[in-house]
Amino acid sequence: MKKTLIALLALTAFGANAAYIQAHDPHVVAPFSLRCNTEVPIPPPSDDIYNPDGYYDHAIGKAGAELKSTLNSIITMGHKKLSYTPGVWDALSITDEDPNNPDNVILMYTGRSQSKASHGGGVDNWNREHTWAKSQGGFNTSSAMGYTDIHHLRPTDVSINGERGNYEFLEGGVATKESPEAGNKKNTALETFEPRDEVKGDVARMLFYMATRYEGSDLKTPDLELAIGFESGTAKIGDLCTLLRWNEYDAVDEFEFNRNTKIQKVQGNRNPFVDNPQWVNEIFDSEKCH
Repeated sequence: MKKTLIALLALTAFGANAAYIQAHDPHVVAPFSLRCNTEVPIPPPSDDIYNPDGYYDHAIGKAGAELKSTLNSIITMGHKKLSYTPGVWDALSITDEDPNNPDNVILMYTGRSQSKASHGGGVDNWNREHTWAKSQGGFNTSSAMGYTDIHHLRPTDVSINGERGNYEFLEGGVATKESPEAGNKKNTALETFEPRDEVKGDVARMLFYMATRYEGSDLKTPDLELAIGFESGTAKIGDLCTLLRWNEYDAVDEFEFNRNTKIQKVQGNRNPFVDNPQWVNEIFDSEKCH
């Protein structure tokens, strides 16, 4: 609740469009009167370690490459591979459910609440966005672990999923054709994409997870790396410096944290950077970004 109230003040300060004032719950387009209706534990602030049921016991006290290697072991253990169809469709209907309407999911880039049943390839349907683009991950078949990992798969409007394509993440560009009022931007010349403010941190933490979970030991999923800049090629995605800023700019909210817990129940593992976003800088910070 405290984080939601703080985020409300922050969002007001940023002068968000009135149609998208969401109390920093980036997924639910709803009036303030509907906020704070779900009791969800929020990880402690500052540098305290959130360690549910001892999940991160072996990571405590570690830093840098050692921390990353330990987290890789933790989040690999118990990770259950889902089928792409129907597994991922069914999973996203659980993990991204609108807390104010159990028949709907929330679409990541638009914030629109939409019927779970309206998924597919048609106009205004929702489909499965690979936040770490398939072509940039080297996992182009559903047999790859990364292909069906719901920590980076999100429901998105079909049209805006197509607009993002395999663009890497960087700030700047012009408003997307689909839901321009939401705040997403793309730069077709650079082939980069900037998501709306309310999910910048979500995007960053999903990519930090992927770069930690996949170190080249999984069948058909190569060693994924975050790059400084863009146009970084297969198994790399950028821009690292931008993602580091987004992790700080857009803090973990109730929806994102709750989603992490739901994923653990469905897939068997957690995103450590949702639980402990301070670990991002301990692992990925680069002098080149300062």
